[in-house]
Amino acid sequence: MESHSHVAERSPWTPMVGLFLAQVLMSFNVAALPVSLGGIVEEFDVAPTVASSTIVVYGLAVAGLVMVGAKVGQRVGWLLVFRVVVAMFACSALMMVFARTVGWAIAGQAVAGASAAVIVPALVALIAENYRGEQQAQAIGSLGSARAMSGVSAFFIGGALGTAVGWRPVFLIVLALAVAVFIFGFWLRADRGDSSVKIDGVGALLIGAAVILLTLGFNNLNSWGVLVAAESAPFSVAGVSPAPVFVVLGIVLGQAFFVWTRRRMGRGAVPLVNLDVLRSSRERAAVYAMFMVVALEAALNFTVPLYIQIVQGRTPFDTALAMMPFNLTVFVAAMVVVRFYRRYSPRRIAVVAFAACATGSDLAGVRGDQQLGDASDDPGPVRVWGRPRCARDARLQRARHRLTQGASLAMWAPCAVRLRTSPLR
Repeated sequence: MESHSHVAERSPWTPMVGLFLAQVLMSFNVAALPVSLGGIVEEFDVAPTVASSTIVVYGLAVAGLVMVGAKVGQRVGWLLVFRVVVAMFACSALMMVFARTVGWAIAGQAVAGASAAVIVPALVALIAENYRGEQQAQAIGSLGSARAMSGVSAFFIGGALGTAVGWRPVFLIVLALAVAVFIFGFWLRADRGDSSVKIDGVGALLIGAAVILLTLGFNNLNSWGVLVAAESAPFSVAGVSPAPVFVVLGIVLGQAFFVWTRRRMGRGAVPLVNLDVLRSSRERAAVYAMFMVVALEAALNFTVPLYIQIVQGRTPFDTALAMMPFNLTVFVAAMVVVRFYRRYSPRRIAVVAFAACATGSDLAGVRGDQQLGDASDDPGPVRVWGRPRCARDARLQRARHRLTQGASLAMWAPCAVRLRTSPLR
């Protein structure tokens, strides 16, 4: 009788199909963008930095709105908000498919990023609403495999379509996924919003502006000038490039956000983000580690396809093949790592993973150093971004690779040391 009762309490997996596909939708869109850069540059006749703005604005929208999106979902109701933003994601795919200028493509990804900022917290909230116990753990774990699977498929399918047909059909797949997610959403259990939830508008404005300014500043350091304003800079501040000014302002606004949030918590008001989650050194280490993991993955998915398609002039399918080892490893690791949880502590797994990432980054830097060394021995010009560069520029690029090698080791070591505060099993 107990067994029969336990089976009867299990929820159907049909709603999870929609949530699984929602994760696939976001990850497929993100992975499809790098392999589409070459086609966007060629079709619209724009600079690679302009085409790569599609990736930048997507990340900007997600980073700047995800905190606000979580509060909106709590206040209005996750299911209603989820359906609305999935429909918005479908509209962003249509904007990509029918884009007549690169501005339409950039705007489309801004809409997609704003939608993803709500979908990300909505997935966790809707899983908690629809599943309990062991089913809930399985559902949350499936999101990781969905992300890895979509990354592999997007690079391969996007590369094949981009080479054979063009970059636009890739986003027809994104459109089809959005429609499927919207349909499966009707099987999700409805929840009611909480009108008592307050949204910290000042905090949202501060952190959103800080993220946007920091991203714009770092993204345009090369084109606008590291210190002195270049000719391509939109404006200058007493001859100083706006890029470092944006970085400084972003840091100031970020600090202002923390000051405002602490003051708001001191008054007993509900903050945009509860800073108590960062009080423990272990929790801070976990947050920093997650930030670095995402940063490294984003850097690889952004720079490698850009280098292969723009600098080397290869096809999107070549890009897909070059990225396949990385994406396959992510997929396999996401599926297999859960089997190690019973034998090893999360800290031990994390330290080994950090060491592997540092080693891989260092090896990639060494290989890039060798290739640039070969280029510098060539008496002819090296073409980078479509412009001839001399051997001296290749040596400068080689120095940057060495800096990247050291930065990779410096990036992972502190987290590994901090995570040692918990005992090994």
